[in-house]
This record gives sequence, structure tokens and C-alpha cells, in this order.
Amino acid sequence: MNRKKMTSSRRHHLKSLVLSIAFGLMDVEAKQLVANKEAHMNEHCPVLDLPGSTQELQELCKKLNQQIDQVDEERYDLESKVAKSNKEIEDLKIKVVDLQGKFKKPALKKVRMSADAMLQALLGSKHKVSMDLRANLKQVKKEVKEESAEQVGDWRKNIEDKAGMDGRKKMFESEA
Repeated sequence: MNRKKMTSSRRHHLKSLVLSIAFGLMDVEAKQLVANKEAHMNEHCPVLDLPGSTQELQELCKKLNQQIDQVDEERYDLESKVAKSNKEIEDLKIKVVDLQGKFKKPALKKVRMSADAMLQALLGSKHKVSMDLRANLKQVKKEVKEESAEQVGDWRKNIEDKAGMDGRKKMFESEA
């Protein structure tokens, strides 16, 4: 496969083209959103004409309060439906994960921790447990072997005695 690498100027040019197209689409979307909002407001909120007498103003306020109550009820109903569907979606996601049986285990990091710190992390800060491992060890006194100078003797003499076939013969005779 012979793939040619794209030059940086070509890549920059293509990137700027893609961004200009995306910005154009976003502008169209924003204009459409504003138009939709205006249409909705014109449909649901007629132009307000204020009456001159207080009696008519009070009736208008009551009518507006009733509309506000109705909109609040609809909003509450819609919010409860959304919350219920979100809960169902979460439950279904959990069921899907359970049915797949694949749980991704996170990569664990090595942590250097002493035994005391580990116990404190497990049991909490209330329990003061110290593991003094050396306290339970048995005390052993070392016995110093004193080899007699006669056994060791002069090392040069031992080497000379064991050198050659005569020395090997002496070794076998002394062991037997």
C-alpha cells in the first residue's frame, strides 16, 4: 500500500473548509431556532391588550393565573415522565450489562503500603492495631564454634598434604 502523506497546507485548507461548512450549518440552525421560537410564541401567547377598567384587569389576571397553573401542571407531568423514562433506561442498561456478563476490570496500580497502614485503611482510624512482626519471633542465641587450632592448623600444610595422588589417597583413607 502506497499512501501519500498529506501536506500540512492541504490539511489546513481542508480543516478550514470543514469548519466553514460547520459554522454555516450552525448559523442556519440558530436562525431556524429563532424562527421556531417566534412562531411558538405567536401561537401560544397572543398580543396582550390591556383593558382600561380595574374589573377587566382583575379578570385578565385570574385568566393568566389559570393558564400559569395549567402550564405548571403540564411541566410537572412531563418532568415526571422524563424522570421515569430515565430510571427505566438506567435499569435496562444495568440488565444489559448483567446479561452480557462482561465486567471490565480496571487496571490496578501498585501501592506501597505498610501492614499498619493497610490495617488502618481496612479497619478505619478508630482501631489502633499495630503489627509488630518481630515481637512474636523466637529469641535464638548464636553458638560460636571454636575450632581448635590443631584441627585447622597451617593451611599451607593441609594443601600440600592433599596435593597430588598421595593427598587424594590420604583423603579417602581418612574418610573410610
